[in-house]
Amino acid sequence: MSAGKEKQENTLSFFINGRKVTENHADPETMLLSFIREKLRLTGTKYGCGGGGCGACTVMVSRYQHATKTIIHYSANACLLPLCQLHGAAVTTVEGIGSTKTRIHPVQERIAKAHGSQCGFCTPGMVMSMYTLLRNKPQPTMEDIREALAGNLCRCTGYRPIVDGCRTFCQEANCCKANGVGKCCLNGEENGEEPERKPQLFDGSDFLPLDPTQELIFPPELILMAETASPQTLTFRGERVTWVSLAALKELVQLKTSNPEAPLVFGNTNIGPDVKFKGVLHPLIISPTRVTELFEVTQTPHGVFVGAGCSLSEVRSLLEKLVHQFPEEKTELLRALIQQLRNLGSQQIRNVASLGGSIMSANPNSDLNPVLAAGNCKVRVISSGGRRDVPLNQDFFVSFGKTILKPEEIVLSVFIPFTRKGDFVRAFRQAPRKESAFATVTAGMRVIFSEGSRVVEDVSIYYGGMGPTTVRAAKTCTDIIMRPWDDETLSRAYDVLLDELLLPPSAPGGKVEFRHSLALSFLFKFNLEVLHKLRELNVITDELPEKIQPLPREMQPGLQEFQHVSEGQNEQDPVGRPIMHRSAISQATGEAVYTDDIPSTDGELFLALVTSSRAHAKIIGLDVSEALQLPGVVDVITAKDIPGKKVRTLFGYDEELLAQTEVSCIGQMLCAVVADTRAHAKRGAAAVKIAYEDLPEPVFTVEEAIEKSSFFEPQRMIERGNVTEAFKTVDQVYEGDMRMAGQEHFYMETQSMLVVPVGEETELHVYVSTQSPTSTQEAVAETLDIPSNRVTCHVKRIGGAFGGKVIKTAILACITSVAAWKTNRAVRCVLERGEDMLITGARHPVLGKYKVGFMNDGRIVAADMQYYTNAGNTVDESVLVVEKILLQMDNVYNIPNLRGRAAACRTNLPSNTSFRGFGVPQTIMVVENMVNDVAMVLQRPADQIREINMYKGPSVTLYKFEFSPENLHRCWEECKVKSEYGERRRAVERFNQHNRWKKRGMSIIPIKYGIAFLEGVLNQAAALVHIYKDGSVLVSHGGTEMGQGIHTKMQQVASRELGIPPSKIYISETSTNTVPNTCPSAASFGTDANGMAVKNACQTLYQRLEPIRQKNPKGSWESWVKAAFFEKISLSATGFHRGPDLYMDWDQMKGQPNAYYTYGVCCCEVELDCLTGDYMTVRTDIVADIGRSVNPSVDIGQIEGAFMQGLGLYTLEELKFSPSGLLYTRGPSQYKIPAVCDMPLHFNVYLLSDSHNPHAIYSSKGIGEPILSLGSAVFFAIKDAVAAARSESGLVGPFSLYSPATAERACLACSSPFTQKIPASKPGSFKPWALNI
Repeated sequence: MSAGKEKQENTLSFFINGRKVTENHADPETMLLSFIREKLRLTGTKYGCGGGGCGACTVMVSRYQHATKTIIHYSANACLLPLCQLHGAAVTTVEGIGSTKTRIHPVQERIAKAHGSQCGFCTPGMVMSMYTLLRNKPQPTMEDIREALAGNLCRCTGYRPIVDGCRTFCQEANCCKANGVGKCCLNGEENGEEPERKPQLFDGSDFLPLDPTQELIFPPELILMAETASPQTLTFRGERVTWVSLAALKELVQLKTSNPEAPLVFGNTNIGPDVKFKGVLHPLIISPTRVTELFEVTQTPHGVFVGAGCSLSEVRSLLEKLVHQFPEEKTELLRALIQQLRNLGSQQIRNVASLGGSIMSANPNSDLNPVLAAGNCKVRVISSGGRRDVPLNQDFFVSFGKTILKPEEIVLSVFIPFTRKGDFVRAFRQAPRKESAFATVTAGMRVIFSEGSRVVEDVSIYYGGMGPTTVRAAKTCTDIIMRPWDDETLSRAYDVLLDELLLPPSAPGGKVEFRHSLALSFLFKFNLEVLHKLRELNVITDELPEKIQPLPREMQPGLQEFQHVSEGQNEQDPVGRPIMHRSAISQATGEAVYTDDIPSTDGELFLALVTSSRAHAKIIGLDVSEALQLPGVVDVITAKDIPGKKVRTLFGYDEELLAQTEVSCIGQMLCAVVADTRAHAKRGAAAVKIAYEDLPEPVFTVEEAIEKSSFFEPQRMIERGNVTEAFKTVDQVYEGDMRMAGQEHFYMETQSMLVVPVGEETELHVYVSTQSPTSTQEAVAETLDIPSNRVTCHVKRIGGAFGGKVIKTAILACITSVAAWKTNRAVRCVLERGEDMLITGARHPVLGKYKVGFMNDGRIVAADMQYYTNAGNTVDESVLVVEKILLQMDNVYNIPNLRGRAAACRTNLPSNTSFRGFGVPQTIMVVENMVNDVAMVLQRPADQIREINMYKGPSVTLYKFEFSPENLHRCWEECKVKSEYGERRRAVERFNQHNRWKKRGMSIIPIKYGIAFLEGVLNQAAALVHIYKDGSVLVSHGGTEMGQGIHTKMQQVASRELGIPPSKIYISETSTNTVPNTCPSAASFGTDANGMAVKNACQTLYQRLEPIRQKNPKGSWESWVKAAFFEKISLSATGFHRGPDLYMDWDQMKGQPNAYYTYGVCCCEVELDCLTGDYMTVRTDIVADIGRSVNPSVDIGQIEGAFMQGLGLYTLEELKFSPSGLLYTRGPSQYKIPAVCDMPLHFNVYLLSDSHNPHAIYSSKGIGEPILSLGSAVFFAIKDAVAAARSESGLVGPFSLYSPATAERACLACSSPFTQKIPASKPGSFKPWALNI
């Protein structure tokens, strides 16, 4: 470090949104995200994960390129961008492109008006990804848009409206087809009858045009700085780390020689996550981004040297240029690399990650390394000893994350050779999600033939994901060389390969059988590609199997059909119209305020939690002394500090706020550290020492719980008819089971709260992201032993919740309020994504077992169902979930003899909690799988068996509640018509006959979903409406806005009832001091309950104004209000709604647990790659009966979002736990929620017309939850495709496929010849990498 010791620190200088920022003491550990949010108060850019995996923090970075005299713009994740890296750059955040105070940008406007913003937390990131694309390409293609948005996650919308908003910038979008009309004017079809114009969700004709001349200019000062400044070394010193940015190669070599362990940081996409998530500390960081030699590109006759500092995006565009310049045979390797670069990470990651960094990180599942190695690439390195070329081969990667290079050596460039005639290079990858996901297995393969021959001259096969390093299949290659490329050679090669690539059954990452299967499948795919290539070149004339085409990926515009409002409806009345979400514009401009966006007050502290690292143990010591010595740490809060109740009690079970003597899961909260900054609090938490004494035999799985009778009481049972007797009368009996994994809520905004003591009489303001302000208020009051009237909870908006911000949120708020009470300072607690996932629990995993008796004609006569849920370590709402599972287990089927039993298993995993659907998605999965099995036993189409067994005519549920299934049948018939079910079913069969390795599958699934809370008391709601003297109206109600559009709908209700435009009505927040004793916003009942309360209050006010109106019927609203004030008429009213008195008597097995039913039917078609398990949802059609929609754009948004969340649940999302009970999947890099690439290519939603519901406001229906269960249609379509693949191997009849139907499960279930080659590991003979929860 001697080189930089004497020099004083430099000043960091860059621009943000056109303004110059100079930082005299830049800390190398500060990322751009925390700097702009905390220092500059630009809170539009959001924290979503901290690891570059969700895109919520996307910004645009612009730099001047001195060599080419051009300015480049690229998107990047602010959470991974070190502040010190930005010297001389210009950064644009969402605030910099437009705001409601100045003018909004077309991107912001279109995403908002196309209804692409629900909770709004992901919207600024989406806006910035799209904005950057338009800065570089003002007329993008749909493929450009898809790629730009691939790194941005959204948990609310299902992506369709976001894509539709962005689609309006496309050239092709101006065709009428893209505007939702379906038929194209270019086909000469416009001359026929003018079709009745269907109502549209948005009208693009009045959008602001995109004008590239209006964008912020690049600061001339930075151009001048780049042109004139003499390149000098910059040094920045922080509390623990020094950052040195060099401009000369010679200095770089010297510094690296004297500090060989110091990392070189380019994009910080590898070092950053290590520092953040693994606690790695580098006292010195070297930044070589200004060393020009690292960015040089040199072409030679044999290939191209690419500078190691070039970003992956730059490498890709360079290779694409070269591919156009040279003949095909020279660019085989380049094309294989381009293919991998398309899918490696997200656009934001590729824009900053360097080629050299990608190679040197030596990730075992690297996308590039196997291809570079197979292609005979080499790296040119430099050190004080000079330069040398090192081949990238099997010797280069020595162990996990390590290469053969010496620590002081620096990679200067990478040589990528041209191929010649007779060379074939291919790349393969399979990942848990198609885009923005680390690969499970990757491969690079190259074969060389002498001209005109099929004899192999040389072959090179490398794999990633098949060991701790990139591995070469050396024996397999030796076996193939000098032999003809034919079936005989290859079938022997598969066996050699299987012997050679031996993964132990407990290998890190698990999926061992699948990884072996992929290794074989990739070689088989390569074989097919090579054979087709040889045939093209006329080297062979053999009959060949079909060429495997990639899965389809072209997105079609979808249809969203809803009913016009009635002709006589007043123009001003917004009810029933597709009104934009009332905060959409401010969400798109970044002005919308979430909990963590509230400015910090003077002396505010930050709270970090200390959690248990053992699943089942006694606490024998808690030592906080070291933590208290650290800089910035103010105090440590333990259970002893709690003045009031130390537990929360539910269903007779206590849950400790902070554990005192014993822990029952990893992630249980033990104590909390409060400090002056987030970083100090986090370091303080890491310094707390806890001593444990392990307790014997923790319980993790449902099976272990059953064996030890570890349950939360009560267990429930319900029966209709006589099941035991009925089994004696049936033609056939089948027994099966269904396992369903849990699901992380993955709300984009993590748990967030701020507790501010008022300073007198123990009064507190609690700003918290919760679905239940009242229960949080009560919990805080009980914890501090003060009355509820001293605690005010404020909820402005929530960045997504889905059931996950009720119980645990209240506990977190209690701990934070104890810290605020003890220190008498404001305390903020915002969980990091990994902590949130670890602590807050998920959807309940379920094991469902069934025995079903049926007749040969398909009628199901009897069924006996047993459900076990994995509840985790505390009761939470698990008993209620179990009840809902039983109450919905008949779904739409009238099974005369039906028995269900359900139990919540108590285990040593973090407690699971409520999640959108509340047990119904699990019970639907089990019952639909049972119906599917019946169809497979009888070898009949599943939709016929479903239809035969549906409720028909006036019906009675198994809890003796009468209902009419008429609308269910209307949905079913309409879905079959709209989706062209019969015709497409036949097309699927034809496709499957012609394709051996790809199969299509279809399914159609119905749902009957009971709305409202089973506990009748929770169905009440209240509202408070004020009319001010200027005529403006303020509405407060008990519902919280979390993206579901409740505030928008309440505004519509008030507008109709008061007869004034929505623009006069404002909703500020939900708070316990305006509307007390509210019920949680949950159970799809928020609009039903609160809407009636708002209506009640508005009607009271309207009636009070009646005498005034009669005196002056022609007067304006404002004049009536003024007159009312002068006549001393109260302009404030409360409203109340009792809600239905629902109940369930479990002893009598009868009750009315629901207010009414929402119906829906979904038809899905998928295409499956049987060799990898990868699939694409080709088309989805949903018909939903939601009565008369209050707001079709909001309701269709809820339907699409719920469906996509269901698609994630049933096909993609996997929570993995270690054998000791630690959650492995603690962020978006390990846990995959659906992204843009998972959207159905053709996504249609139809609202059932002429449906009425007398039980809810304006004849509408609750829609938040029901459609999630219809995501199972994708699962059953995959199962259908798998069945077609199995029949190729002679396997027919029912088979097990558990949920989620991940690529791994689908591939292994297909039972291809390659899967069958793999020896299964004996359970019990090894310790698996992950538990089977």
